[in-house]
Amino acid sequence: MSNNKTPMTSDAAARIQSATAKQNGGSVPKGSVASRASSAAAKNSGSGKQGSK
Repeated sequence: MSNNKTPMTSDAAARIQSATAKQNGGSVPKGSVASRASSAAAKNSGSGKQGSK
């Protein structure tokens, strides 16, 4: 496992969420990796960690 800390982007979260939804008949379970990724992306975009100011 690597130690680099690349922030979650909304594009990456969307890819994870799409794959999860395909596996679960269109829904993304609460507490899943996809939902956590989406939450992390939202936090990162709100705090400016993606390089946009």
